[in-house]
Amino acid sequence: MVVGVLKLNLLLPENHSLKGKRGVLKRIQAQVANQFNISVTECGDQDLWQSAVLGFGVVGTSQPILEATLQNVVEFVDAMGLAEVGRAETEFYHC
Repeated sequence: MVVGVLKLNLLLPENHSLKGKRGVLKRIQAQVANQFNISVTECGDQDLWQSAVLGFGVVGTSQPILEATLQNVVEFVDAMGLAEVGRAETEFYHC
């Protein structure tokens, strides 16, 4: 079993409140979870208006498939146009 974790930094330059940030993040989280059936949560920069860190988790049997899935998540979030995608860090844990 392989666990893949993606940490994705997002920039929200047009945002001017925490309430606005939460709305954008909820849309991203819901659409990614629906499209890819993976876990997603906000895991950093909770108190900043124009920055966010989302964490994505996926479990499978093949690391290359998980890598492709997580790369597709990054591309999907970028294509949504709701936030600017910054640094993306991926880690894999073999159980």
